[in-house]
Amino acid sequence: MSDVKVLVSGASIAGPALAHWLSRRGAAVTVVEQAPALRPGGQAVDARGVAKEVIRRMGLESTVRAACTDTAGAYVVDADGAVLETFRAEDDGGDGYISEIEILRGDLSQLLHDDTCDDAEYLFGDRIAELTQDADGVDVAFAAGGRRRFDLVVGADGLHSPLRAMEFGPREQFVRHLGMVLGFYTVPNEFGLDRWMLDYHQGGRSAGLRPVPDPTRAIAMVSFASPGFEIDHRDVEAQKQLVREQMDGVGWLTPRILEHLDDAPDFYLDQVAQVVMDDWHRGRVGLLGDAAFCASPMSGAGTGLALVGAYLLAGELATAGWDPEAGFAGYRTRMRGFVEANQELGRMHVQSLLPQAPDTPAEEPDMEVLTALIEQAVGGPELPAYDDVPDLGPRSER
Repeated sequence: MSDVKVLVSGASIAGPALAHWLSRRGAAVTVVEQAPALRPGGQAVDARGVAKEVIRRMGLESTVRAACTDTAGAYVVDADGAVLETFRAEDDGGDGYISEIEILRGDLSQLLHDDTCDDAEYLFGDRIAELTQDADGVDVAFAAGGRRRFDLVVGADGLHSPLRAMEFGPREQFVRHLGMVLGFYTVPNEFGLDRWMLDYHQGGRSAGLRPVPDPTRAIAMVSFASPGFEIDHRDVEAQKQLVREQMDGVGWLTPRILEHLDDAPDFYLDQVAQVVMDDWHRGRVGLLGDAAFCASPMSGAGTGLALVGAYLLAGELATAGWDPEAGFAGYRTRMRGFVEANQELGRMHVQSLLPQAPDTPAEEPDMEVLTALIEQAVGGPELPAYDDVPDLGPRSER
């Protein structure tokens, strides 16, 4: 067994997934999370292709499937509710527009926490205030007080990663706004939603409704074009006002959806953005998930990138004997093509939704190139077995 100590910042999905694999490889893991507790709810997230294999290797396939939203598919509708296009969960072997493994972000976060809380230490309501690394380790000062030393530190703290800003530079260097803003929040299911998602588009703006396991509730979704996004991601009232302004005049069920803005317990709005970095580590400090390579919600790949990245990062570090240079380099090499393919698909999806200038002909994609890109984005990188490093196995099998 290793005596390596790893600090992970962030307890949403990427952080607990990494805690799972690091613990199985023999590391002592601490996860610090600024929120006072796990955050429930949130948007539905998907696992496709290679991400499903990672879930299987975690020993969590049956648990995850039992918690899925059971969404049957999606209807694209017109202003009168007539169906224009249909996508089914079984399309493309369950890896299509609506994935067969679709779960609320908060539910997946809870499952991963429950799976790892006996093996990893969780510190809620705290954050990294300062860190200093040297050749042998990283000294960390916590905002709640106290200092500790770790061998490695990994930021899995999202698009607005404080650790990335602290160690790599300001967010402006890495965050690329794609010209769209996306929001979602829980509403009462007064719309008769039953296992089918509804999606309406009007001139670069969209509104939608997504079913959740609780039939009395639904998730409302809104999006609109926006060349910039200057509102602080924590200023909820300003964000709600922006939604009202930008979605004014949108047809279908949009006015009824907007009526619930002030009642929403989990309103979320942010720019559709990507994180683009040449490298994901500096010395003994690395990044994972959206903090390192956010592909934007429009890629549908954030969860898959987090899960696959966690598996590969832990495996490469253990294979390298916990040497940060070799371990982080191996992780980057294995993940790079997977990340780039999903980021390209995310950009293409946004461009297809943004309003086009008058008389601008729509560009038809090269289907051969697009098919290859999708195969790379879903199939992902090879997952080594890592047979030469310790593996305690899934907790359910111990």
